Amino acid sequence: MADMTPELVLRPLADATELPLFLSLPYVLDHELADDLAAGRRRPEWMWVALRAGRVVARLAFWSQPGAVAPESFDFFDLDGADPDRVATGATLLSVAWAAVLPEGTTPPDFIRFLPPDWRDEPAIRRATDDLLGVLTAAGAELFVERLRLEWLPGTPVPEPSGRLEFTPVAGKDELVELMARVLDGTLDAYSRADLESMTPAESAAAQFDEEFAHFRSPRDWWRIGRLPGGEPVGFVVPARNNYNPIIAYVGVLPEHRGHGYIADLLAEGTRILAGQDVPRIRAATDLGNAPMAAAFARAGYRTFERSVVLRWR
Repeated sequence: MADMTPELVLRPLADATELPLFLSLPYVLDHELADDLAAGRRRPEWMWVALRAGRVVARLAFWSQPGAVAPESFDFFDLDGADPDRVATGATLLSVAWAAVLPEGTTPPDFIRFLPPDWRDEPAIRRATDDLLGVLTAAGAELFVERLRLEWLPGTPVPEPSGRLEFTPVAGKDELVELMARVLDGTLDAYSRADLESMTPAESAAAQFDEEFAHFRSPRDWWRIGRLPGGEPVGFVVPARNNYNPIIAYVGVLPEHRGHGYIADLLAEGTRILAGQDVPRIRAATDLGNAPMAAAFARAGYRTFERSVVLRWR
């Protein structure tokens, strides 16, 4: 008997009006897509679907800052759990879309997937995630890091200033980058440790400032340096607003001042600044393996609402 399986059609969206088609499969970031398209962070030609008989059985999409030449993040990849050929379909879509979207000879951007905190204990979510990760690892990806996604909500108590530190605004990029470079000594952050394999601390700090902090939509006078009464800097905190949420973008204690609990003072100051803006939430993230930072956020009233899994190509 002839194979009656409908032909698989792989293509990008024609334009933004096809967003409802892309939304045929669900993911937690779906609500951001319309704004991302309008702002230029998504492009129809970077949003691909696999169709059988007109039904979406797989999809993927890339993200970038507006105006970027190539994608900077790979953050949508979904398979239809009812499709018995979903793994093969996903692999085919991945190969075709990559060839069309990514500049020849370049390494794919990191893949990031947001998941419930207990995703390994939920059979359906675990199976779907294992399917996705299986496709990606077969394409050469490796698990890079698992991270906790954290959230502070209004009504959560914020500690009053302890009086141990005085807080001053950051004078400018050079001052912050110098402090960022110093806190990289002994860092437990996977991204920073990877950067330090090919960069000096100063180069890593400057790159993070240019690629992340420079794009924040909030005033830089929110950024604070915590100092001892004599003026010596102990650390810093960067409360900010990115394209989606108010965030604690960075909090760090200089190596010579670690072990005295100053992280709590810095985190509380950043939280107070954002809470004073009447925000609906504050988001943050830290590596699953960075137990001291995770504990500091928990003590400050931040709860783990999601995890993220990041895969990277070498």
